[in-house]
Amino acid sequence: MIYNPEYECMETGARQRLQLARLKNLVEKLYNDVPFYRKKMDEMEVTSRDIHSLKDIDKLPFTTKEDLRENYPHGLLACPKDRIVEVHMSSGTTGKPVVDEYTRDDINTWREAMARTLAGGGCTKDDIVQNCYGYGLFTGGPGAHYGALTLGAEVLPMSSGNTARQLMVLQDFGSTMLTCTPSYALYMAEEARDAGIDLLKLPIGKGCFGAEPWSENMRKEIEARYGMKAYDIYGLTEIIGPGVSFECEAQNGLHINEDLFYPEIIDPATGNVLPEGEKGELVFTTLTKEGTPLLRYRTRDISYFMRDPCTCGRTTIRMHRLFGRTDDMLIIRGVNVFPSQIEHALIEIEGTEPQYLIVLTRGESHLDEVELQVEVKQEFFSDETKGLESLRTRIESVMKSNLQIGVKVKLVEPKTIERSIGKARRVIDKRTI
Repeated sequence: MIYNPEYECMETGARQRLQLARLKNLVEKLYNDVPFYRKKMDEMEVTSRDIHSLKDIDKLPFTTKEDLRENYPHGLLACPKDRIVEVHMSSGTTGKPVVDEYTRDDINTWREAMARTLAGGGCTKDDIVQNCYGYGLFTGGPGAHYGALTLGAEVLPMSSGNTARQLMVLQDFGSTMLTCTPSYALYMAEEARDAGIDLLKLPIGKGCFGAEPWSENMRKEIEARYGMKAYDIYGLTEIIGPGVSFECEAQNGLHINEDLFYPEIIDPATGNVLPEGEKGELVFTTLTKEGTPLLRYRTRDISYFMRDPCTCGRTTIRMHRLFGRTDDMLIIRGVNVFPSQIEHALIEIEGTEPQYLIVLTRGESHLDEVELQVEVKQEFFSDETKGLESLRTRIESVMKSNLQIGVKVKLVEPKTIERSIGKARRVIDKRTI
């Protein structure tokens, strides 16, 4: 289902003209109304009059998460404070929180973006959406809620946690769509299995999952356990929340809402814009945002763009599912490693659960050492010791082949690794310089 064909199926040239007009208006607004951006643009000697084509965006300054934290709470506000009707922010666990302030029109834009997103996953007014993203200052719960309401669907605002109750509601209310993090979807499936609940007999047939990178193999695992179609969605608090991009029924890249968010891929080391098709860091500019619009925001997420036609009929550019983040990337003995690579390989190995933990230390020889804790299915863990040793050896071999580094594997019993109702914690780095 395409929610808004006028914009989602717009001819490319017409969309680019719309983007350019909105970009020029944004640059002028930021220069006039936000001292932070005026200072940056003055330093680069650039104004809206220097923007003649979309390619000229590379003349403009980047915005980083550090910039947002340094301007906490209202330093990037681009409109009168009395126009703000809602505020969301990140947890701030590694510093000052990132603040996103919304006008009424911003909320309407968010509703539109999330209606397109959920519709991409097959949501209609006839669906019952069990929304297990967190509510409150986190954008996940409210974003999915707004989108489902806009489509006319029934919403169960469960928020995250209380898994026993989630499963009760899933059964008793006949939920047809699930929204949460992919890791929590798997955790719910584990708990359902242990409680003797057959998810395959329930009407839950589709789910929109995001807020953390997840592999194609993890998708297959979720789809198999629920008997559903699992769709990837993408967004971030800094831009608007969820709703920046989404998968359609083709499940071949995420359609970016380009009329609302202008996308770029840059070399994370140099900041240079990369040609379409090359992998690099995602950058977004909010073309219509009023409260806290951002110019060329560096997401730290790694992807690439796909311009080939999609079978769904949408003409928007697509981004490949995330490979990880530049700040999540682990450098181990000089080799770049993303946790998603480990996840992808693990799910291929029979006998393992899709739960793992990477523990990094530095030994007496000053070399990085990697311990990979992997949960084993109960029937394998109860098997003979030689069977476990064979499984451990196989995992180490697969990891060596995939990562090009040696990994010490520790097999642990089911449910040993701590679960999360939000984003899963996959890495503990104990290395010291």
